[in-house]
Amino acid sequence: MKISLRPATADDFDFAFEAKRLAVGPHILARWSWDEDFQLDLRRKRWQERPWSIIEGDGAPIGTLSVAEHDDHFRFGEFRSLPTHPGQGIGTELLRQVLARADAASLPVKLEDLKWNPVGSLYRRHGFKVVAEIEIHSFLVRHPHVAQYAVSSTRFSHPTKHHTAPPEQQRLRAN
Repeated sequence: MKISLRPATADDFDFAFEAKRLAVGPHILARWSWDEDFQLDLRRKRWQERPWSIIEGDGAPIGTLSVAEHDDHFRFGEFRSLPTHPGQGIGTELLRQVLARADAASLPVKLEDLKWNPVGSLYRRHGFKVVAEIEIHSFLVRHPHVAQYAVSSTRFSHPTKHHTAPPEQQRLRAN
């Protein structure tokens, strides 16, 4: 499967919410409950606050990713892939790309993870260390490596600077 990223548009919001529901909804439901209004409001807020990409497999949407480049670090935000594509290395490939970019810029990568999230082991395998914890979240950082990684043919195809949201997201913020 050919994996690619494209900037998310306002038209992708429903897909992004459904990807979240399918990817983490069962875990949320098992621990608390799924409050549709709360989850929808939270998704709208995060959709407007962060730069988003749609992960495509052979041209079809299969997930979402939020990565922000700040002056002093990268933020690997929410990564959600549809449960129809588990274990295919999608998360590994996307994480490697972000880490390669951060290493090239000599910047750390930070992320926040739900403690019970099975993807947490992926982060730890790639050198992330827990720097703080609260009741349900772990805060992790991975400092840049001196050695440069080879970046695969799957590249980010748009800027992810936190202060330059795609025009569609800027319109979302204005509404």
